[in-house]
Amino acid sequence: MLGLTGSNAAGKGEVAEYLREQGFTLHSLSDIVREEAAARGLPPDREHLIRIGNELRRVGGPGVLAERILPRLGPRDVVDSVRNPAEVRVLRRIPYFVLLGVTAPMELRFRRALARGRPGDPPTLEGFREREAQENTLDPHAQRLAATLELADHVVGNDGSLAGLRRGIDALLHDLEDAARSKDASSGP
Repeated sequence: MLGLTGSNAAGKGEVAEYLREQGFTLHSLSDIVREEAAARGLPPDREHLIRIGNELRRVGGPGVLAERILPRLGPRDVVDSVRNPAEVRVLRRIPYFVLLGVTAPMELRFRRALARGRPGDPPTLEGFREREAQENTLDPHAQRLAATLELADHVVGNDGSLAGLRRGIDALLHDLEDAARSKDASSGP
């Protein structure tokens, strides 16, 4: 069971998609927020999603998104868009949960965000910086990406090629499988 965290356009989606190709089932805490936006008749743009996610955390507690997704999860699943330390605490209830952080330099992330053209992404680097500040507050009920990234068990840098990123993920999966086998063998009969 893996969780993914990282800043906007760091490459979490690429990692999630690659893991899906490797047989993992993909979930996203953002799906919970998108479902809520749809129920309210709001478009799924970044501004609405941030506001609704923060509202859900204020009403249901900072780990509410993870609490809502727990019943959907199995042992070979990936949860994308982990954005609050309380969500990590909830997900750590799952045996063998590993939080993977994905990082990349801000200017590169900004260029990626422009290229993907998602609704609500800022069109300027300054706007991108401002949005990032909004996603890194000290408010326990808001997005706290930097604090969440600090809780990552492993961090993968994504400032090179897609092939390099995938090699890094392959190496990590291999190490995690070896660690799980060793742990299982040492706890045997």
